[in-house]
Amino acid sequence: MSLRHTKKTTRSMYDDHTEVHPTDDRSGFFARGRDFESRYVNHSYTEQEKEVLASYESVDYLPPHSHVYRNWLRQQPARLDWDRWMMMGFIGFAIGFIGFLLHQLIDLISEFKWELAQKLIDEDRMAVAWVFVTGFSLALVLIGSSMVVFFRPSAAGSGLPELIGYLNGALVRHIFNIKTLVVKFFSCACAVSSGLPVGPEGPMIHMGSLVGAGLSQFKSVTLGFSLPFFERFRNPEDRRNFISAGSAAGVASAFGAPVGGLLFAMEEVSSFWSMKLSWQVFFSCMVSTVTTDLFNSAFSSFRYDGQFGLFKADKYILFQVRKGLDVNIIMFIPTVIIGMIGGVLGALFVFSNLKLARVRRALIAKFESPLTQKLFRLLEPCVIIVLVTTGSIFLPAAFDCSPYTCYYRGETEAPVNKGLSPQCLDSNTTAYTEKSVSYYTCPQTNSDYNKTFNQVATLLFVTGEEAIHHLFSRETHWEFTYLPLFTVLIFYFILACWSCGPSISAGLVVPMLYIGALYGRIIGLTMVSMFGVKDVEQDEYWAWMDPGAFALIGAASFFGGVSRLTMSLTVIMMEITNDVQFLLPIMVAIMTAKWVGDLFTHPLYHALLEVKCIPFLDSEPVIMHAKKNVNLELFTARQAMATPPVMVHPRESVRRLSNLLIHTKHGGYPMVPGSDAPEKKDKFMGIITRVELEILLLNEQLFETTTEEPDHEPEINALDYQKLQLIEKVQDVNRLDELIVSYAENPMYDNIFINLGPYVNHSATSIQESFSLHRTYIIFRTLGLRHLTVLNGQNQVVGIITRKDLMGFRMEEKLGPLLDRGEGNVDDIITPRYVEMSQNASPADVLIQSEPQLQAW
Repeated sequence: MSLRHTKKTTRSMYDDHTEVHPTDDRSGFFARGRDFESRYVNHSYTEQEKEVLASYESVDYLPPHSHVYRNWLRQQPARLDWDRWMMMGFIGFAIGFIGFLLHQLIDLISEFKWELAQKLIDEDRMAVAWVFVTGFSLALVLIGSSMVVFFRPSAAGSGLPELIGYLNGALVRHIFNIKTLVVKFFSCACAVSSGLPVGPEGPMIHMGSLVGAGLSQFKSVTLGFSLPFFERFRNPEDRRNFISAGSAAGVASAFGAPVGGLLFAMEEVSSFWSMKLSWQVFFSCMVSTVTTDLFNSAFSSFRYDGQFGLFKADKYILFQVRKGLDVNIIMFIPTVIIGMIGGVLGALFVFSNLKLARVRRALIAKFESPLTQKLFRLLEPCVIIVLVTTGSIFLPAAFDCSPYTCYYRGETEAPVNKGLSPQCLDSNTTAYTEKSVSYYTCPQTNSDYNKTFNQVATLLFVTGEEAIHHLFSRETHWEFTYLPLFTVLIFYFILACWSCGPSISAGLVVPMLYIGALYGRIIGLTMVSMFGVKDVEQDEYWAWMDPGAFALIGAASFFGGVSRLTMSLTVIMMEITNDVQFLLPIMVAIMTAKWVGDLFTHPLYHALLEVKCIPFLDSEPVIMHAKKNVNLELFTARQAMATPPVMVHPRESVRRLSNLLIHTKHGGYPMVPGSDAPEKKDKFMGIITRVELEILLLNEQLFETTTEEPDHEPEINALDYQKLQLIEKVQDVNRLDELIVSYAENPMYDNIFINLGPYVNHSATSIQESFSLHRTYIIFRTLGLRHLTVLNGQNQVVGIITRKDLMGFRMEEKLGPLLDRGEGNVDDIITPRYVEMSQNASPADVLIQSEPQLQAW
């Protein structure tokens, strides 16, 4: 196979992750190890999915500690860290301002649409209202989806799975590109303002990471510039730190939750963390939140309303709860029930989402023409928005108008239809109906009282955030009744689940809060039906039975049941509602939802990583055999490593390196001493990556004809470190392919050499083959490694461990036969291939692969 064919086949599979369509899934609908799988069961990949999985490269967290890197460090200014703090502030400000612009644009478009629609309905022009809302929303969806489909497919969805995969160590292309940022911004604005059951929070997190990646580097391949400022940040460690900070600042701007943003980055996004990074990320989150709140204080839908710098609670607290309630120990009984419902419905949401993703992928794969596939992607969100607008306009018509209701002190009976009187709003009121409800087509009087409203229109004829405000409202016990709540719950659940997969930029946070608030309010309404309306002043012990309070708990439970977040979610719920009194019930609901949800499915974002076939290492490995958890401390690194390793010497011929790249797919090669040092045969010296070898072969000025190895590192670098940092792609792929093929076919290049010594990573991590497999996993993940070299007792290279070798399904495949033979303690087990290799020739000259579909080192 030619190198060109090999490289293009591989690159085409991961250059744009949305174009990959494995179709060999023959598993049942509820097959174990697929979509319906416990958190404690590893995902099972098909053969085609394994090929896609292998096509993703990995990246190291730390830069290679080579001679050229050390020389580059000497040229950088002293590490005073003031510039890093300044960059964190820049990132926070930029993300905060982007968040302000996004929310203002969404509010402007949404207000125009719904106000004009309400005016048409008031004029009894229902058909015209439907045509206007549908046409207007459809135009927005077409604009937002077209930008994604035709310009930047990687901007689809929330971007969180790809971001998590990248910060976990997998290289996902095009997700940190200025085109992605622009498309993401406008596509998200169109999607949310169109009325799709989605939110802007997920895209805000991705846009935050985009700003962190781009602003910290001060260069852009797309725009073709590279400014000399902050050059010392152009290394993988700083870049990933700034991306983590950007994602956290995105959460802070979207929710107004700086502490929640920090905890979200720690809990869900980043694999590597340090205390110093915590302070810097917290500073970035603080700046982001202050920036967004500062501009929001003076503008509403881009209209200046004064009071610049006055942080009003109703603006910077997203879903402010104005009336707190005391918590009762009895309240934890319905709270646990709500948590269980959240876990079950959250798992159902994840399962349905994954099935829709697979159906969508199978349908797209049936179209051979790329244009037809793109048209299909464009059609799907259009169908969804037509259903959403049709339901929002006509579904309320199926329900009668509801009169305003209120209770006076001491009343506990079921509500009686009574008109709103002036006394309803005085201090004797214990429950009432909000004035901001939607009238829809209900007849109104000139008086402020004796009005009626439509319950379903109040929830559907507004934006998702406004509907959540209604559901969270306190002392509005009978504002919504059972049938409207159940109807909206089913309608919104189905469409929200469908809306998070199409080719448009959209998030799921608002839908998750909305759905959870609906069933939480139903549980609260059930309590009121059973025990009546309780007055805070006259019956303080039972006043916690408020549907709005349970709506808040339900929102947290569903959010937790879908995402399985715990610490960050609890803090975010506190910061967006300002209801500290309900901290304990929210914690109980979130933990219950997580435990129940984990019994049925993986967390949503982790499950989407599996569907997209992006390699991911969870915080703890879960290896099951015969329905029992396997203790990896009983196994060694030898059982997980890939053998035999393909190695290079400090001085290699151009032809051998070219053949190496053609016949292997490995991402890195251990370096051992050359033939002139037989006493150090196969002694580990370091590692050099495939991309570095490719770049070296592109620079003919490095070629030498002498056969002697230099006895010291060169003082002057022939190739600067920055030129070796083309981690995401080699610029001139076609030229590289042609050169390497010509080098491999021409015997002349047997006598032309490259000195690899200055470019090898001398601080590459290595472990002994007897090292605990469990501790191997911990070291690999926490240090953010790409390669982990395995050595024997003589410090000779005997194997390589990569990300794919440590994935759960892969370790189960390797350890399963050992466990079947009853060999729980396998310290003395050596694979037959390793025995043969160690007894015969050195593996340095063997250009073969063990199970090539998984060995993209």
